[in-house]
Amino acid sequence: MRRILFDSPLSRAGYLYATTVGLIWGAIWSTGRIERRNGLVVFRGLPAWAFGRGGSCVGAVYLTNQNVTADVLEHEAVHKVQWQRYGMLFPLLYFIAGRDPLKNRYEIEAGLEKGGYLRKKRVVTRAPRDRRASTP
Repeated sequence: MRRILFDSPLSRAGYLYATTVGLIWGAIWSTGRIERRNGLVVFRGLPAWAFGRGGSCVGAVYLTNQNVTADVLEHEAVHKVQWQRYGMLFPLLYFIAGRDPLKNRYEIEAGLEKGGYLRKKRVVTRAPRDRRASTP
């Protein structure tokens, strides 16, 4: 059954359908720049009600107002791959995984930090102490 549903011609058709829907939705509501980045067609300037959270990936289309940092686009590119794998089952699987991004396996896989759900971990580096300066 998995062969029929995942990474299959059926899931590919669902991904292409979702991409078409995303392109139409973006073309209707986008008032900003449209560009191709990270394998995504990025529509900017959409009203807040036209997408979820900071932006939504629908097939190979990313819909947002202005949330287009390199990290976010890398995160959304993972969602594009998820759409390719699961096709039209992806929205259902995502819904079942839950709305909390910290527990949603698809958000975790895409990277919580890059998606803006967690603060980036800061690497703390310290200069080496000069032992000669501390001796009397």
